[in-house]
Amino acid sequence: MTGKLITFEGPEGSGKSTQIKRLAEELEAQGITTRCTREPGGTATGEAIRNILQHDAVGEPLSERAELLLFTASRAQLVDHVISPALERGEWVLCDRFIDSTMAYQGFARGMDLETLGRINDFAIDHRPLDLTLLLDLDIERGFQRLEKRYSISGSADRFEREAHDFHFRVRDGYHKLAECSPERFRIVDADQSIDAVAASIWTAVKEALL
Repeated sequence: MTGKLITFEGPEGSGKSTQIKRLAEELEAQGITTRCTREPGGTATGEAIRNILQHDAVGEPLSERAELLLFTASRAQLVDHVISPALERGEWVLCDRFIDSTMAYQGFARGMDLETLGRINDFAIDHRPLDLTLLLDLDIERGFQRLEKRYSISGSADRFEREAHDFHFRVRDGYHKLAECSPERFRIVDADQSIDAVAASIWTAVKEALL
């Protein structure tokens, strides 16, 4: 039995990591073996790339094309070594960001050609279909309020979180345009609710779409 690939997307601070854990717990309770992963990352190679992309590990400005190709290199490694094997074992894979992040961030926000990005994405994932994409939608200013609370406890803003707010408004707008183009795959979830309410909305969406 082939597994299912569910991706989580959304602007900064929308709670993807928290909700992936909640959905994994719910699926496991239903007897469904679940694998959680993230982008960029999920493999040793991907985590090294993540350190470059998000944390300026080499101390050198990245060109937009280099940024794009690093993301898709991490994605190809993740698909080949984690996602495809898990799906073939019948597991459900929950991925924190995937191809739509490239379209939203490098496409709509950075202004790169969407058709070119689509072809590169297809090559990187070896034309692997997605079963469901959960877009955790959140007002940009609200998201940054959440991030500020997080930074007050630990950590600091990564390279993307330091982008101007206009950049992030374009990201959010891009996500909505992507959802409009693929309504059969996307489910938009209001992320400006309590953690429990968001988790309940996600579970409803997953049941309706895949169970």
